[in-house]
Amino acid sequence: MSVNQQAHTGPPYGQPQPGYQGYQQPAYGAQSLPGVPQSQYGAYNGPMPGYQQPVPPQGYFPSLGFPSKGSPVSLNSDTSLAPNFIGSLRAAPTSGAPPPTSGASHPSGHLAYSQFEHGDVQNGIPASAAPMQRPPASQPFLPGSAPTPVSQTSTFQQYGPPAASVQQLSNHMAGMTIGSTAASAPPPAGLGYGPPTSVPPVSGSFSATGSGLYTPYSTSQGPPPTSVSQGLPLAQPPFPGQTVSTQRLPTQVPGFAPPPPSTGVGPSSYPPTTGAPRPPAMPGPPLPGQTVAGPPSSQPNHVSSPPPPSTMAGLHPGPPMGGLHGPSPPTHPPQPGYQMQQNGSFGQVRGPQPNYGGAYPGAPNYGSPPGPPPPPKRLDPDSIPSPIQVIEDDRNNRGSEPYVTGVRGQVPPLVTTNFLVKDQGNASPRYIRCTSYNIPCTSDMAKQSQVPLAAIIKPLATLPPEETLPYLVDHGESGPVRCNRCKAYMCPFMQFIEGGRRFQCCFCSCVTEVPPHYFQHLDHTGKRVDFYDRPELSLGSYEFLATVDYCKNNKFPSPPAFIFMIDVSYNAVKSGLVRLICEELKSLLDYLPREGNMEESAIRVGFVTYNKVLHFYNVKSSLAQPQMMVVSDVADMFVPLLDGFLVNVNESRTVIASLLDQIPEMFADTRETETVFAPVIQAGLEALKAAECAGKLFVFHTSLPIAEAPGKLKNRDDRKLINTDKEKTLFQPQTSFYNNLAKDCVAQGCCVDLFLFPNQYLDVATLGVVPYQTGGSIYKYAYFQLETDQYRFLNDLRRDVQKEVGFDAVMRVRTSTGIRATDFFGAFYMSNTTDVEMAGLDCDKTITVEFKHDDKLSEDSGALLQCALLYTSCAGQRRLRIHNLSLNCCTQLADLYRNCETDTLINYLAKYAYRGVLSSPVKTVRDALINQCAQILACYRKNCASPSSAGQLILPECMKLLPVYLNCVLKSDVLQPGPEVTTDDRAYIRQLVTSMDVAETNVFFYPRLLPLTKADVDSDSLPAAIRNSEERLSKGDIYLLENGLNIFVWVGVSVQQSLIQNLFGVSSFSQISNALSTLPVLENPFSKKVRSVVDMLQGQRSRYMKLIIVKQEDKLEMLFKHFLVEDKSLSGGASYVDFLCHMHKEIRQLLS
Repeated sequence: MSVNQQAHTGPPYGQPQPGYQGYQQPAYGAQSLPGVPQSQYGAYNGPMPGYQQPVPPQGYFPSLGFPSKGSPVSLNSDTSLAPNFIGSLRAAPTSGAPPPTSGASHPSGHLAYSQFEHGDVQNGIPASAAPMQRPPASQPFLPGSAPTPVSQTSTFQQYGPPAASVQQLSNHMAGMTIGSTAASAPPPAGLGYGPPTSVPPVSGSFSATGSGLYTPYSTSQGPPPTSVSQGLPLAQPPFPGQTVSTQRLPTQVPGFAPPPPSTGVGPSSYPPTTGAPRPPAMPGPPLPGQTVAGPPSSQPNHVSSPPPPSTMAGLHPGPPMGGLHGPSPPTHPPQPGYQMQQNGSFGQVRGPQPNYGGAYPGAPNYGSPPGPPPPPKRLDPDSIPSPIQVIEDDRNNRGSEPYVTGVRGQVPPLVTTNFLVKDQGNASPRYIRCTSYNIPCTSDMAKQSQVPLAAIIKPLATLPPEETLPYLVDHGESGPVRCNRCKAYMCPFMQFIEGGRRFQCCFCSCVTEVPPHYFQHLDHTGKRVDFYDRPELSLGSYEFLATVDYCKNNKFPSPPAFIFMIDVSYNAVKSGLVRLICEELKSLLDYLPREGNMEESAIRVGFVTYNKVLHFYNVKSSLAQPQMMVVSDVADMFVPLLDGFLVNVNESRTVIASLLDQIPEMFADTRETETVFAPVIQAGLEALKAAECAGKLFVFHTSLPIAEAPGKLKNRDDRKLINTDKEKTLFQPQTSFYNNLAKDCVAQGCCVDLFLFPNQYLDVATLGVVPYQTGGSIYKYAYFQLETDQYRFLNDLRRDVQKEVGFDAVMRVRTSTGIRATDFFGAFYMSNTTDVEMAGLDCDKTITVEFKHDDKLSEDSGALLQCALLYTSCAGQRRLRIHNLSLNCCTQLADLYRNCETDTLINYLAKYAYRGVLSSPVKTVRDALINQCAQILACYRKNCASPSSAGQLILPECMKLLPVYLNCVLKSDVLQPGPEVTTDDRAYIRQLVTSMDVAETNVFFYPRLLPLTKADVDSDSLPAAIRNSEERLSKGDIYLLENGLNIFVWVGVSVQQSLIQNLFGVSSFSQISNALSTLPVLENPFSKKVRSVVDMLQGQRSRYMKLIIVKQEDKLEMLFKHFLVEDKSLSGGASYVDFLCHMHKEIRQLLS
């Protein structure tokens, strides 16, 4: 459906109501920021298909497994069904019905080890099942004819002994058909791809540029599945760590258009599915035990019947094994030393998983005597799906038109695309994003696909200035109109009947009387005549003013309060932190949040300082000087004063200023090094209770609280627990005291924001419990130094104090019959199974909700979600914010896979895994993630992809980035820490990610890398991003990498001296200082451009990113390389290429 389909727009409803501040929303990828060029990210083509990680199915030829450079992602994409791989929208290809799945389908998605004995390796589906033969277009290349691939050294080692010689390899190959391209000579053994055949590209040609642009396939064909075809017999499956045979695409250089894809396997043979060309796979020696047999076996799907002679011509000497029926694939006996390994079917142990400790390289030899390793051949990174290309394509295709929300089940543009939203009945994707916009009608289908059904909800998201804030509707004392049975709120999907006197609930079907004051006649279409005058009938998001029935104790709330609680122990004073905070607060208090057009903020403020004891300050406006009261009995905390503790800033301005001047002096000579922590929060909680209001505590803390007091902690940091079953204890709080304290805070509406300044371990896992469960935030500045860190800290503090917050919030998600919300992730507390309670909810926080079936759904009615958030605004007004979303339902798996959103899926999977480490060993969590993604992809391959060789990795168009992004999650510090990552860092990141939105997780897991030297100094746009790999860096250039927490500026050793002078103000590379925390302000075009790029990026993120200057070959470069996520990591994480091979192996094993 057309994305821009315009629904009837109604007249505007008037001005936005006061009370929303138009804070500018940092534009995360999806939002437009002023000044942000649209092209910042390449168009995103939809998430990458994930790699699943089933073990290789039998007969899996690794090398083949990857697409050739030219080939589309699909490394064979399936045409008909694959969602359009490349097409502009991620809509389904027009072509129509999914290809018949039956023949191709592999046995259902569980891990089935192959049932054949070794002698007969069957690759792929049993022959009989193979349904049709693919048209030549998608036929594999023949190896021999292609130009010689360039082989790169590969990072993987082979598993089995390598093939004895090239000749042998070629024999193997010969026996197998690689795809069916017509070629007459067998390809050189592992390298060549088949010549680009003359077959027209299957689905459209794509250029094999290095960046992997693909051109869209013609819709009618549907993008080819992304398949990496493995038609060549690779002798061994490349496991990660093994060489994937690279057949490089025919020498194509990036930038050149690849030859038309040939069909099948060869590189070009796949239609470019994803947007990146795939490298050709090179055949490697057969894996042990693997038979190299002829093509058919490896490509059953492809070949399915003996290929037409021409196509296979020089190829297959052996009997056609294709998935046809056939003899066992290998036509010649396995080579000595390799046992025939079925695709992993027998005896093959699951190789080390990538990025797990024993990364592939050391993988076991599976029983075969080691042989000399074959020359490494590497899968061409340009031929596998590129996040940069997908992002760029989505930007180009969907960034120019407004996204109109009137159509059910529409997949929104990617978060990395700048687009304008027009609300016409469904909530904006800035408020809700789903993992799929077309959900299975039955639970069996959902289980079969393993695609989680989840929504990432950001109820108070900031909108860009050109979009209208939700309208505030006041129904007077009667309050909002609701369903009598399920209590859902009036929304655009309710159906009015009987002339408008009653309405039928769209969630539970109950019929409710329309209150007399709300009655309105219906027009000839059954719509109320005031449809466009009422936001709740025509918009997806709106607010209701709540009545007293929605308030605690049936009385309207007081405006909230902010309490600043400052650690004045020796470390805090000595580092200059106390003085810095006091100076900043003097001016910051003028910027407290306020409703719309109010003159001043209604929020009251209070101040506490503490070390081993607490000091409260009376700053009543009638006093000449502030008064201090000390509470030393921290075991029984109370607030020593009521009147004068929480005050209006304007009334008490001079007393507050005097206090802030005196605090640094009062504690200047302190020698107290110990601190308390829990009593500080208890004090703030008691103060809010006494004032009968909700509020927020801003706690500035420096050390592990070891002083005698409730909540005292001990240092339990122990790196020896990493990779053991007890590792989970490092993420768990060391005492339940803080969980109980958090519960009390939530009941009062006391939210805690914690600013940490540690010089050593301070147990973030425990101290973070209260901020986390109250909906607050944690900020951490390790080894805080005034000169380098103050700018970042002050920016974070300013934004934290000024941003929009809802207090004393409760959120409930209602769904239409058939599905229900079953699981929740985020920073909140739950006392029952349905209500998400947050003492505070700010504009950056998300709540992730997972849904499960409890009945069947129908394609006609679809599925509905309604998120209702009850909260107190910063002026003390009780409100309800409602977001509604309608989704499609499907009976065909192909429709599910065509409407998924990979970025949202990765956001959910990361949160699910990060919660899993609290109760399971990290390795178990990693394996479960890989297995789930392998099942998602194997189900697609089996049920939706056109038949093709098992050697091809086929990814759904809108999931083609799933493998690369999943690998980034697996390599993250929480799941695979390097030696330099502290326990506190891991606990901090774990909590941070749990409430991130989709745009933040996107850049956090796959950072943005920009070549600054390529920036156009005369334009406002960002330079085009490049892929996260060291091989993309040139030592003559300067690059910027951002991940939402840090910005690295990497300077190559050969950068021109004039550029160094213009950017850093020094004359040579050796004089550049690593200590810079901001770039010097120099009057030249290059300096201005780079600083504007940095400012633009800072404006898009919710936290101020730390700037780190990295000189090539310097010690900091190791830290920088950790973020080049397509490469192998020092902590054992697999490279993207290796992981893709590993996923292919896992998928094949599931299908065998």
